[in-house]
Amino acid sequence: MVSFAVVLALASCALAAPVELLGRALPTPVSGATARSYLSQLTVAVDSNSPAYARDLFKTWDTISGNCDTRETVLKRDGTDVVTDSTCKPTSGNWVSPYDGVPTTNPSDLDIDHLVPLKEAWLSGARNWTPAQREAYANDLTRPQLVAITDNLNDSKGDKDIAQWQPPLASYQCTYARAWVQVKFYYSLTIDSAEKTALTSILANC
Repeated sequence: MVSFAVVLALASCALAAPVELLGRALPTPVSGATARSYLSQLTVAVDSNSPAYARDLFKTWDTISGNCDTRETVLKRDGTDVVTDSTCKPTSGNWVSPYDGVPTTNPSDLDIDHLVPLKEAWLSGARNWTPAQREAYANDLTRPQLVAITDNLNDSKGDKDIAQWQPPLASYQCTYARAWVQVKFYYSLTIDSAEKTALTSILANC
C-alpha cells in the first residue's frame, strides 16, 4: 500500500494543478474484483469519536483553477451544458443525481457529497491526521469521493456509513460500494464489522 506521506504529496499536487473537466460523473471506481481484494486488506476496527468530530476540522472548498473552487469544479464536471458566471458559479445546466436518477436544471438544488462522509473518515482514522491531510481528503477530485447529488438526498444520507445507507437507485449500489472501498483503502481508513458485512454482500454481485 502507498504510504500516506506519498498520498498527501500527490493530493497536494493535484489540488494545486488545473483540473481538466472531461468527465460527466464520479471518477470511475476500481473494478469489483479489485474492490473485493482491497476489502480483504482493510483493517476491521471499532469506530472512535475521541476526540469528537467537528465539521470545520475538514477545510472545504479549495481553489482548484482560476476562480473555480472544488464545489464549482464538481458541478461543471458532473453536469452538461453548464453555464457559469465570472466567478465560476454555475448559473444553469443539466444534472442527474446518480444516487437516485433525479434530474435538475437548478445548481442550487445540488450538494457535493463526500461519498465516504467526513465524519465517517474521522471515526475510522482521520482524527489522527494533520489539518492538511484532512483538507486534501475533503477536496479530493481524483478518487471517486466527490459527486453532485440532490440536496434532499444528501440530507437523508447525512454521515451514515454504507451499512446504514445506500443509494436508492439499486443499479448504482455496486458503483457506490466499489468507490467506498477504494477511498477507504487509498486513505488507509478502517471499516467496522457492519460495514464489512454490507460491502461483502454488495461486492459479491459486482
